[in-house]
Amino acid sequence: MTITESIKVFKPRLKSLLIDIGESIRGTQKDYTDGRISKAILLLAIPMVLEMILESVFVVVDIYFVAKINADAIAIVGITESLMTMVYAIGIGLSTATTAIVARRIGEKKPEKAASSAFIAILTAIVASFLFSIPGFFFSEYLLSLMGVSEKAIQEGKNYTIIMLSGNVVIMLLFVMNAIFRSAGDASISMRVLWLANIINIILDPCLIFGWGPFPELGVTGAAVATTTGRGIAVLLQFYILFFGKKRVQIKIKYIKLELQEFVQLIKLSAGGIGQSLIATSSWIFLMRILSQYGSDVVAGYTIAIRIVIFSLLPAWGLSNAAATLVGQNLGAKKPQRAVKSVWIAGIANMIFLGIIGIFLVIFSEYFIRLIAGNEETGVIEYGSKALAIISIGFPAYAIGMVMIQALNGAGDTTTPTIINFFTFWMLEIPLAAFLAFYAGFNYNGVFYSILISETVMAFAGIIFFKIGKWKLKEV
Repeated sequence: MTITESIKVFKPRLKSLLIDIGESIRGTQKDYTDGRISKAILLLAIPMVLEMILESVFVVVDIYFVAKINADAIAIVGITESLMTMVYAIGIGLSTATTAIVARRIGEKKPEKAASSAFIAILTAIVASFLFSIPGFFFSEYLLSLMGVSEKAIQEGKNYTIIMLSGNVVIMLLFVMNAIFRSAGDASISMRVLWLANIINIILDPCLIFGWGPFPELGVTGAAVATTTGRGIAVLLQFYILFFGKKRVQIKIKYIKLELQEFVQLIKLSAGGIGQSLIATSSWIFLMRILSQYGSDVVAGYTIAIRIVIFSLLPAWGLSNAAATLVGQNLGAKKPQRAVKSVWIAGIANMIFLGIIGIFLVIFSEYFIRLIAGNEETGVIEYGSKALAIISIGFPAYAIGMVMIQALNGAGDTTTPTIINFFTFWMLEIPLAAFLAFYAGFNYNGVFYSILISETVMAFAGIIFFKIGKWKLKEV
């Protein structure tokens, strides 16, 4: 085939691809239970991937500016994030349940039921936020001390922790309402909301941390104020769209009622989703506690490395969320085989994407750590580079595992992933990290290897349970 002939063949395909990309970013009213599966995944995945990238920008931007202060400031952000994982666990659990229920109702062509479920999910998120805001306001200093933070670092950064924990309601609502949009098929809205939040955060971060212009110099506290403000304004926009936006899910006054059956179903599904996140994220707290034995430089290096890993993985979570939405909607439409095919296509695409990213992170680990830490933090760079290189080896396995686990969640089977998480994180990762670090002579590297091994085991477990197929029979 000549070059001219090749151009004639691929030009229409490229034009079609660009049209689809434009449609996905603008938003579409397409029925995802019909038509080409690859197109459905593309239309859902692009805004979801961009959304996840934008979500990861929060943590990368914060750590980039905070790294200009000192290692103690980085450590405060890292330790606070480990405490905030409990908030993320509840938020992710609620969003997992919301995705399964709303996607199923949309697939059944019952938008009014989807709206009623959405309202219940929002109300539950607001109530759940008080579990962390009250103790966060009064006991942040004690929690930092419990995590092994030095007194000097606590005095410098305790206000960061107080603001992040006390203002967690904006995180809860951001997670749940974006899950509503995604599961309904309006993923572009979630993306735009995070655009707004990130623009505000990027502008305010340096202003409040370093005291630029008329802004006060708040140090690490400024990062918390900037992030919470950006997310808070985004939440207000979400409320406006849900009540007045005339999208697939619109909450009207007549839907604002507490239906006991829907509430019980949401709580049951959330329990599984919350359980998964609590198990996974609490294991992170134990890992941070082990690493704190080796000093602030090790914790700071790991914190930067894990932020880069999260930045790389979150787009893959976008593709996984697309698979979850397709599973829920196709099961609602009584098309289980279409759901299966959607998951395998998404899984293979995710492996290719993350595999390429993983190669770059392994080869250029030091470069990426220096990009954030700067050249002067030599100890931080050494430890961070090792962490990033070791953890990134398993990216292809993480990719397929993420899709399989999210597919099970999207079907409403949140129990199986919870069991998988329990065995891989609590029964494997934590004991293995302690053994490798304290007894096998690997020191802090033992923690990094334990992450690689446990996440890979989880991926294989997800594939096995997905192929068994009991999730197809799950009623939501």
